[in-house]
Amino acid sequence: MRISTAQIFDSGSRGIGRNQVDLYKLQNQLSSGRKNLTPADDPVAAAQALVLTQSKEVSAQFIKNQGDARGKLSVVETQVGAVGDLLQNVREKLVQAGNTTLSNSDRSYIAKELEARFSELLGIANAQDGTGSYLFSGYQGALKPFSVDQSGAQYAGDDGKRLLQVDGSRQMATNVSGNELFQNIRNGNGTFVTSTNGNGTGINKGTGVIDQGSVTNPADWNANHPSKIEIRFSVVAGVTTYSLYKDSDVVPFSSGNNFVSGDPIALEDGSTNYGASVAIEGQPLHDDSFVVKPSTNESIFTTLRSAINTLNKGVGSVASGNSTTQYVNDFAGQLQQIDQALENVNKIRSTVGSNLLELESLGNSGEDLQLQYASSLSALQDLDYAKAISEMAQKQLQLEAAQLSFKQISQLSLFSIL
Repeated sequence: MRISTAQIFDSGSRGIGRNQVDLYKLQNQLSSGRKNLTPADDPVAAAQALVLTQSKEVSAQFIKNQGDARGKLSVVETQVGAVGDLLQNVREKLVQAGNTTLSNSDRSYIAKELEARFSELLGIANAQDGTGSYLFSGYQGALKPFSVDQSGAQYAGDDGKRLLQVDGSRQMATNVSGNELFQNIRNGNGTFVTSTNGNGTGINKGTGVIDQGSVTNPADWNANHPSKIEIRFSVVAGVTTYSLYKDSDVVPFSSGNNFVSGDPIALEDGSTNYGASVAIEGQPLHDDSFVVKPSTNESIFTTLRSAINTLNKGVGSVASGNSTTQYVNDFAGQLQQIDQALENVNKIRSTVGSNLLELESLGNSGEDLQLQYASSLSALQDLDYAKAISEMAQKQLQLEAAQLSFKQISQLSLFSIL
């Protein structure tokens, strides 16, 4: 077989070129740390790496969102805790104020302390986060949620939940609305509320004090309860009895019942049981009455303002409507309402705390997932330096051999032996 001089040069240059290309590729791999410089090097690995990279970036965004949610909820938890501490202080003051041996002057001093707590509570309700958004205004972050009015405070926000996507299938609220924390507090025992009625005047003349009652059967109450039950007393020849009226009826559905101080009064209408009872301590007088109504929502600010007004009114005569008995009845309801508010605050604080624990768990899982993604991407993309260095040494040797052999072969010619 005859080999021309041109073929010798072409073959030698191609061999040197291939070795140079291989060496250049290895140099690029070593400088970048990647074994696949283009998708063409390994299309399957490139596709897998793209999917893993996108998943890793999404996971990283979730971790960032979790951090943002944790920061926002930590601020909310601090403020909710401050509300709980403040209400506990208010409760202690109300227990102190419930002592009937105090003078009206003493009660006015406690009222001034509660005024300070009212202002402090309003400040917490209008608290802002680090970005200047109001914490408790729902979606209306730029709107100041609470302003003082005659009944306590008026809410200008909404019930909106500011949600953050903290996981692929989990959105988490990073705020608590003002309605939820301060406004929607069920009054009474949460099912119904008791109060003095005084035959429509709201003023009783006797010493009867009604408790907050109890629900013996929630299903019966929810199914049958009327809009109002009135317990009206009658004293004839020294015998005290009571009758029960419902709604606006002028005829009692239960009458002539003997009254015993402290005994439960079952709220029943013949064969219909409302599933509730109340107890009255003391001695009601003729035409004294008490009323039981389904619970409604009452603002913490309204409760606090009512307690301040009760303290400022003090204790006076029966005719003035602020007798000791009336004072005790009013304060019992207000103290019960503070307990309801504390229970609501504790429930919300528990929810926020649970969310923070969940974020911590999600964060730990997210970090573990990031490590898994990084490990999988490393297996697909990262260069084995020991192997690459060995191959580079081999390619350098091959290139030098190709260059040397080309030099020697290129000198073979008929002209060199003539």
